[in-house]
Amino acid sequence: TECEKEPGSLLWIFVMAGNIVRGMGETPIMPLGISYLEDFAKTENSPFYLACLNTATVIGPFLGLLLASFSTQLFVDVGSVGADEITITATDARWVGAWWLGILICALLNLLVGIPFWFFPKSLVKEGETNEPEEPSERSVAPLQENDKNGTEQTMYDFIPFLKALFHNPVYMLFICITVLQFSAFNGMISFLPKYLEQQFGKSASDAIFLIGVYNLPILCVGYFSGGLFMKKFKINIYQAANIAFWISLLEYLLYFTAHWTVCDPSPVAGLTVSYQ
Repeated sequence: TECEKEPGSLLWIFVMAGNIVRGMGETPIMPLGISYLEDFAKTENSPFYLACLNTATVIGPFLGLLLASFSTQLFVDVGSVGADEITITATDARWVGAWWLGILICALLNLLVGIPFWFFPKSLVKEGETNEPEEPSERSVAPLQENDKNGTEQTMYDFIPFLKALFHNPVYMLFICITVLQFSAFNGMISFLPKYLEQQFGKSASDAIFLIGVYNLPILCVGYFSGGLFMKKFKINIYQAANIAFWISLLEYLLYFTAHWTVCDPSPVAGLTVSYQ
Protein backbone atom coordinates (compact mmCIF):
# COMPACT_ATOMS: atom_id res chain seq x y z
CA THR A 1 0.00 0.00 0.00
CA GLU A 2 0.97 3.65 -0.20
CA CYS A 3 1.39 3.92 3.58
CA GLU A 4 4.05 1.23 3.65
CA LYS A 5 7.61 2.42 3.16
CA GLU A 6 10.77 0.42 3.12
CA PRO A 7 13.24 1.39 5.84
CA GLY A 8 15.91 3.52 4.24
CA SER A 9 17.34 5.52 7.15
CA LEU A 10 21.09 5.29 7.68
CA LEU A 11 21.08 6.92 11.10
CA TRP A 12 21.97 3.56 12.67
CA ILE A 13 25.45 3.99 11.18
CA PHE A 14 26.01 7.02 13.41
CA VAL A 15 24.91 5.03 16.46
CA MET A 16 27.25 2.18 15.51
CA ALA A 17 30.17 4.56 14.91
CA GLY A 18 29.49 6.21 18.26
CA ASN A 19 29.54 2.86 20.04
CA ILE A 20 32.83 1.96 18.32
CA VAL A 21 34.44 5.22 19.45
CA ARG A 22 33.04 4.75 22.96
CA GLY A 23 34.48 1.24 23.10
CA MET A 24 37.88 2.48 21.96
CA GLY A 25 37.88 5.01 24.77
CA GLU A 26 36.60 2.70 27.50
CA THR A 27 38.69 -0.40 26.72
CA PRO A 28 42.07 0.90 28.01
CA ILE A 29 40.60 1.81 31.40
CA MET A 30 40.53 -1.72 32.81
CA PRO A 31 43.91 -3.13 31.61
CA LEU A 32 45.82 0.11 32.10
CA GLY A 33 44.03 0.94 35.34
CA ILE A 34 44.81 -2.48 36.82
CA SER A 35 48.47 -2.20 35.78
CA TYR A 36 48.59 1.28 37.29
CA LEU A 37 47.31 -0.06 40.62
CA GLU A 38 49.58 -3.10 40.60
CA ASP A 39 52.68 -0.99 39.93
CA PHE A 40 52.17 1.61 42.64
CA ALA A 41 50.16 -0.18 45.36
CA LYS A 42 51.23 -2.55 48.09
CA THR A 43 50.64 -6.22 47.39
CA GLU A 44 48.24 -6.58 50.32
CA ASN A 45 46.30 -3.43 49.31
CA SER A 46 45.91 -4.10 45.59
CA PRO A 47 42.91 -6.49 46.01
CA PHE A 48 41.04 -3.79 47.91
CA TYR A 49 41.84 -1.18 45.26
CA LEU A 50 40.78 -3.57 42.50
CA ALA A 51 37.53 -4.21 44.39
CA CYS A 52 36.91 -0.45 44.49
CA LEU A 53 37.59 -0.30 40.74
CA ASN A 54 35.16 -3.14 40.01
CA THR A 55 32.59 -1.58 42.34
CA ALA A 56 32.82 1.64 40.35
CA THR A 57 32.22 -0.31 37.12
CA VAL A 58 28.97 -1.61 38.63
CA ILE A 59 27.86 1.74 40.05
CA GLY A 60 28.14 3.19 36.54
CA PRO A 61 25.55 0.82 34.98
CA PHE A 62 23.34 1.31 38.03
CA LEU A 63 23.28 5.08 37.50
CA GLY A 64 22.89 4.46 33.77
CA LEU A 65 19.79 2.34 34.36
CA LEU A 66 18.33 5.07 36.55
CA LEU A 67 19.04 7.61 33.82
CA ALA A 68 17.49 5.28 31.22
CA SER A 69 14.43 4.87 33.43
CA PHE A 70 14.03 8.63 33.53
CA SER A 71 14.69 9.07 29.79
CA THR A 72 12.18 6.44 28.70
CA GLN A 73 9.45 8.26 30.61
CA LEU A 74 9.88 11.14 28.15
CA PHE A 75 8.63 10.87 24.59
CA VAL A 76 11.29 10.40 21.92
CA ASP A 77 10.50 13.79 20.34
CA VAL A 78 10.60 15.68 23.63
CA GLY A 79 11.10 19.37 23.04
CA SER A 80 9.63 19.33 19.54
CA VAL A 81 6.25 17.78 20.36
CA GLY A 82 3.91 19.25 22.95
CA ALA A 83 2.61 17.13 25.81
CA ASP A 84 -0.98 17.75 24.68
CA GLU A 85 -0.21 16.24 21.26
CA ILE A 86 0.88 12.87 22.71
CA THR A 87 -2.10 10.53 22.83
CA ILE A 88 -0.38 7.39 24.17
CA THR A 89 1.18 6.60 27.54
CA ALA A 90 4.46 4.96 28.57
CA THR A 91 2.75 1.59 29.03
CA ASP A 92 1.58 1.54 25.41
CA ALA A 93 3.50 -0.82 23.11
CA ARG A 94 3.87 2.02 20.58
CA TRP A 95 5.64 4.28 23.09
CA VAL A 96 9.24 5.18 22.23
CA GLY A 97 11.19 6.91 24.98
CA ALA A 98 13.89 9.53 24.62
CA TRP A 99 16.70 6.97 24.31
CA TRP A 100 19.07 9.54 22.82
CA LEU A 101 18.94 11.80 25.88
CA GLY A 102 21.00 9.44 28.05
CA ILE A 103 23.65 9.12 25.34
CA LEU A 104 24.14 12.89 25.19
CA ILE A 105 24.33 13.24 28.97
CA CYS A 106 26.80 10.35 29.34
CA ALA A 107 28.95 11.67 26.47
CA LEU A 108 29.27 15.04 28.22
CA LEU A 109 30.09 13.39 31.55
CA ASN A 110 32.71 11.14 29.93
CA LEU A 111 34.36 14.20 28.42
CA LEU A 112 34.49 15.98 31.78
CA VAL A 113 35.75 12.91 33.64
CA GLY A 114 38.47 12.31 31.05
CA ILE A 115 40.06 15.74 31.58
CA PRO A 116 41.86 14.83 34.87
CA PHE A 117 43.65 11.95 33.11
CA TRP A 118 45.78 14.52 31.30
CA PHE A 119 47.26 15.59 34.64
CA PHE A 120 48.36 12.15 35.86
CA PRO A 121 52.11 12.02 36.55
CA LYS A 122 54.33 9.76 34.45
CA SER A 123 55.65 8.03 37.55
CA LEU A 124 54.50 7.62 41.14
CA VAL A 125 56.17 6.61 44.37
CA LYS A 126 55.19 3.05 45.26
CA GLU A 127 52.87 2.92 48.25
CA GLY A 128 54.83 2.68 51.50
CA GLU A 129 58.03 4.19 50.06
CA THR A 130 59.26 7.71 50.63
CA ASN A 131 61.80 8.13 47.83
CA GLU A 132 60.72 10.48 45.10
CA PRO A 133 60.99 9.19 41.53
CA GLU A 134 64.29 10.26 40.04
CA GLU A 135 64.18 12.58 37.07
CA PRO A 136 66.33 11.32 34.17
CA SER A 137 69.33 13.48 33.41
CA GLU A 138 70.05 14.88 29.96
CA ARG A 139 72.86 12.37 29.43
CA SER A 140 70.60 9.44 30.15
CA VAL A 141 67.73 10.62 27.95
CA ALA A 142 69.31 9.48 24.67
CA PRO A 143 70.20 5.95 25.89
CA LEU A 144 66.75 5.59 27.40
CA GLN A 145 65.09 6.61 24.15
CA GLU A 146 67.26 4.15 22.24
CA ASN A 147 66.41 1.37 24.70
CA ASP A 148 62.70 2.20 24.40
CA LYS A 149 62.94 2.00 20.63
CA ASN A 150 64.70 -1.35 20.74
CA GLY A 151 62.28 -2.60 23.37
CA THR A 152 59.31 -1.62 21.20
CA GLU A 153 60.71 -3.46 18.20
CA GLN A 154 61.45 -6.52 20.34
CA THR A 155 57.92 -6.43 21.75
CA MET A 156 56.46 -6.44 18.24
CA TYR A 157 58.50 -9.52 17.32
CA ASP A 158 57.61 -11.30 20.58
CA PHE A 159 53.89 -10.53 20.43
CA ILE A 160 52.81 -13.52 18.32
CA PRO A 161 54.81 -16.12 20.34
CA PHE A 162 53.57 -14.55 23.56
CA LEU A 163 49.97 -14.68 22.32
CA LYS A 164 50.43 -18.30 21.28
CA ALA A 165 51.78 -19.15 24.73
CA LEU A 166 48.73 -17.53 26.33
CA PHE A 167 46.36 -19.57 24.18
CA HIS A 168 48.14 -22.74 25.32
CA ASN A 169 47.86 -21.77 28.99
CA PRO A 170 44.93 -23.81 30.41
CA VAL A 171 44.42 -21.51 33.42
CA TYR A 172 44.25 -18.40 31.24
CA MET A 173 41.89 -20.03 28.72
CA LEU A 174 39.65 -21.31 31.52
CA PHE A 175 39.47 -17.80 32.95
CA ILE A 176 38.57 -16.42 29.50
CA CYS A 177 35.79 -19.01 29.09
CA ILE A 178 34.39 -18.23 32.55
CA THR A 179 34.45 -14.50 31.81
CA VAL A 180 32.65 -15.01 28.50
CA LEU A 181 29.93 -17.09 30.19
CA GLN A 182 29.48 -14.57 32.99
CA PHE A 183 29.16 -11.61 30.64
CA SER A 184 26.86 -13.59 28.33
CA ALA A 185 24.52 -14.27 31.25
CA PHE A 186 24.67 -10.65 32.39
CA ASN A 187 24.04 -9.28 28.89
CA GLY A 188 21.17 -11.73 28.46
CA MET A 189 19.59 -10.49 31.64
CA ILE A 190 19.98 -6.84 30.65
CA SER A 191 18.61 -7.51 27.15
CA PHE A 192 15.59 -9.72 27.83
CA LEU A 193 14.58 -9.17 31.45
CA PRO A 194 13.04 -5.71 30.84
CA LYS A 195 10.77 -7.12 28.12
CA TYR A 196 9.87 -10.05 30.39
CA LEU A 197 8.85 -7.66 33.17
CA GLU A 198 6.82 -5.59 30.70
CA GLN A 199 4.93 -8.56 29.28
CA GLN A 200 4.54 -10.66 32.43
CA PHE A 201 3.82 -8.00 35.03
CA GLY A 202 2.47 -5.15 32.92
CA LYS A 203 5.31 -2.77 33.77
CA SER A 204 6.34 0.13 31.60
CA ALA A 205 9.82 0.20 30.07
CA SER A 206 11.01 2.82 32.56
CA ASP A 207 9.72 0.83 35.55
CA ALA A 208 11.31 -2.40 34.29
CA ILE A 209 14.71 -0.75 33.81
CA PHE A 210 14.48 0.86 37.25
CA LEU A 211 13.64 -2.45 38.95
CA ILE A 212 16.58 -4.22 37.29
CA GLY A 213 18.98 -1.55 38.50
CA VAL A 214 17.63 -1.48 42.04
CA TYR A 215 17.43 -5.23 42.65
CA ASN A 216 20.60 -6.44 40.91
CA LEU A 217 23.44 -3.95 40.71
CA PRO A 218 23.69 -2.81 44.38
CA ILE A 219 24.19 -6.46 45.39
CA LEU A 220 27.08 -6.70 42.94
CA CYS A 221 28.65 -3.60 44.48
CA VAL A 222 28.43 -5.14 47.95
CA GLY A 223 29.96 -8.38 46.66
CA TYR A 224 32.92 -6.69 44.96
CA PHE A 225 33.66 -4.41 47.90
CA SER A 226 33.32 -7.08 50.61
CA GLY A 227 35.43 -9.51 48.56
CA GLY A 228 38.23 -6.97 48.31
CA LEU A 229 38.09 -6.27 52.04
CA PHE A 230 38.10 -10.01 52.78
CA MET A 231 41.19 -10.64 50.65
CA LYS A 232 42.99 -7.64 52.15
CA LYS A 233 42.23 -8.58 55.75
CA PHE A 234 43.09 -12.29 55.54
CA LYS A 235 45.82 -11.92 52.87
CA ILE A 236 44.24 -14.47 50.52
CA ASN A 237 46.63 -15.86 47.91
CA ILE A 238 45.74 -16.80 44.33
CA TYR A 239 45.08 -20.47 45.10
CA GLN A 240 42.77 -19.66 48.00
CA ALA A 241 40.99 -17.01 45.93
CA ALA A 242 40.36 -19.55 43.15
CA ASN A 243 38.86 -22.02 45.64
CA ILE A 244 36.62 -19.35 47.16
CA ALA A 245 35.49 -18.23 43.68
CA PHE A 246 34.66 -21.83 42.72
CA TRP A 247 32.47 -22.56 45.75
CA ILE A 248 30.69 -19.21 45.58
CA SER A 249 30.04 -19.68 41.85
CA LEU A 250 28.65 -23.16 42.55
CA LEU A 251 26.33 -21.74 45.21
CA GLU A 252 25.26 -19.00 42.79
CA TYR A 253 24.45 -21.61 40.14
CA LEU A 254 22.33 -23.63 42.57
CA LEU A 255 20.39 -20.55 43.59
CA TYR A 256 19.77 -19.56 39.97
CA PHE A 257 18.72 -23.13 39.20
CA THR A 258 15.76 -22.75 41.55
CA ALA A 259 14.40 -20.08 39.19
CA HIS A 260 13.27 -22.91 36.87
CA TRP A 261 10.48 -23.64 39.34
CA THR A 262 9.41 -19.99 39.48
CA VAL A 263 6.85 -19.98 36.70
CA CYS A 264 4.12 -17.39 36.23
CA ASP A 265 0.89 -17.88 34.31
CA PRO A 266 1.18 -16.56 30.74
CA SER A 267 -0.60 -13.34 29.93
CA PRO A 268 -3.83 -13.81 27.93
CA VAL A 269 -3.23 -13.00 24.27
CA ALA A 270 -6.20 -13.18 21.90
CA GLY A 271 -5.65 -15.80 19.21
CA LEU A 272 -2.57 -17.20 20.96
CA THR A 273 -3.41 -18.29 24.51
CA VAL A 274 -7.16 -17.57 24.47
CA SER A 275 -9.76 -17.62 21.73
CA TYR A 276 -11.21 -14.50 20.14
CA GLN A 277 -14.63 -15.27 21.61
